Amino acid sequence: MRIGLGFDSHAFKPGVPLVIGGLKIDHPEGLAGHSDGDLLLHAITDALLGAVSAGDIGTFFPPTDPKWKGADSTVFLETALEEIALAGYKIVNIDCVLIMHRPKIVPIAGDMRGRVADLLGLDLKNVSIKGKTPEGLTQDGTAVAHVVALLESIDLPSEPKKMEALAEAPSEADIDGVLSTLVTGGRDTSALGRKLPTFDTDDLT
Repeated sequence: MRIGLGFDSHAFKPGVPLVIGGLKIDHPEGLAGHSDGDLLLHAITDALLGAVSAGDIGTFFPPTDPKWKGADSTVFLETALEEIALAGYKIVNIDCVLIMHRPKIVPIAGDMRGRVADLLGLDLKNVSIKGKTPEGLTQDGTAVAHVVALLESIDLPSEPKKMEALAEAPSEADIDGVLSTLVTGGRDTSALGRKLPTFDTDDLT
């Protein structure tokens, strides 16, 4: 099992669309950023990359590269999914916290969970998104995301399976006993395998 922690923050900016968790939201301001400013997908991407020690989002998509100007953040997420698959892991569940005054996350959390679950190929029950307000913090014009991701190793079909014996391994005495019965004509193999408790059936009442 591996755990990854993701974090991202963006300032609100008028005149740009607001996209959070791959979901377009009707709001007068969007989030400033080199890409589409989707802080939730950025934080999820960082959590996944961090869980397999593959660096962070800037390692793959540096903000100084004009290629990623205005890019759809789902591209970043797809790269993180490829990295964890190459490392031999898959996602168990993610837990996300979005901190901002507006827009309110609770009314749209269900749709956002559905969108993120689709992007990650997860069951809805394995995606948690919570909205909080930054009470006592001076970040009125900023949105913040925290994400924790739990991964588990993939059981590859090509890997040989380990067989577990359900019965006790026979001792040398057991084997000798069976061989001797074979030599004398008997075929009693009851001595092999798990030992059963010995008792006299006459004692049962």
